Amino acid sequence: MKALEELFSSSQYNLNNGKKISLLSEELIDLTGLHYKHCTVYKRILDNLGYKVPANTEVLSELPFLPIELFKTADIKSIPANKVLKILTSSGTTGRPVSRIAIDAETSLLQVKALASIITSYIGSRRLPMIIIDTEKTIRNKSSLSARGAGLVGLSNFGRDHFFALDENMNLKIKELKEYVRKHKNERILIFGFTFMVWEYLLNSVKNTGQEIDLGLGILIHGGGWKKLAERSVTDKVFKSELSRAFGLKNIYNFYGMVEQVGSIYMECEHGYLHTPNFAEVLIRDYNDWSVLPYGRAGIIQTLSVLPRSYPGHSLLTDDIGVVAGADNCKCGRKGTYFTVTGRVPKAELRGCSDTYAENVMNAEKRAAV
Repeated sequence: MKALEELFSSSQYNLNNGKKISLLSEELIDLTGLHYKHCTVYKRILDNLGYKVPANTEVLSELPFLPIELFKTADIKSIPANKVLKILTSSGTTGRPVSRIAIDAETSLLQVKALASIITSYIGSRRLPMIIIDTEKTIRNKSSLSARGAGLVGLSNFGRDHFFALDENMNLKIKELKEYVRKHKNERILIFGFTFMVWEYLLNSVKNTGQEIDLGLGILIHGGGWKKLAERSVTDKVFKSELSRAFGLKNIYNFYGMVEQVGSIYMECEHGYLHTPNFAEVLIRDYNDWSVLPYGRAGIIQTLSVLPRSYPGHSLLTDDIGVVAGADNCKCGRKGTYFTVTGRVPKAELRGCSDTYAENVMNAEKRAAV
């Protein structure tokens, strides 16, 4: 726990990469042992894969990882049922399986602390008036939250006088929105929403009415993926440009995150890079042999986080493609690894990889169930 305490006590983004990796490695190896001991599914997978504790405890690449898809097909947790505080579910297409993540009190507390240290480093420690580009019904059931609901609950802690900008039919409450903005004139306003919803339900709705709303002092934090906007040829540059033109918004920050590692979000800096927080890291792996790629090479993103205590989600292979740009030398001044997400792994390509690690893990779990 000493490493965990140091990771949380250090100012966010002030740890140099070498020191951070050393602390993360110590904690992640302990977490691997904890989940091996308390999660039967995880133990069987590691046993089937022949995993051994690495001799060099500072080599993150030697830690085992689970494909994120596994959480959609198996009930994986390291706590008894009576310790489950809430269940988080991933977003997904209707009829398709979703991840179900069991959260206990310890994991929930770490997630809150982690998110607070990240967000306050961007907006300051004072709670700001907050506009949420969503409907209030999304968060009514706190014990069972979707990824969208978990995001709203998490970010709402940094605001006050919350205003949900959409009604239950997903229509923009434009009259009430304008009144809210007038009420908080000359104040910084925190605005949060998922990327597509900000574009579709805020920007397009206001443009269609021809009305003007001044959010020049606002800070917009958004995330949740670009798939739907990419289909409309809306890039990050276009997104920011249109929001700036419509509302005067200048402080716009995207973030990368997933329900399988809630709390460990990767915030975008002023130069367009995503930054790893003190308690998380990313590696980029080759499609074919799963080796870790050097800076500048595109591959599959692996995310590591010390937050998951109730389930073995501390080392995950995502289905996203990314590139690590460097560490400790971003022009924004934040230390640690910084990277970009460039797309999703095509399903056909993922199926076509022979003898992949992810496939081995899936097969190991199937054998264990027999």
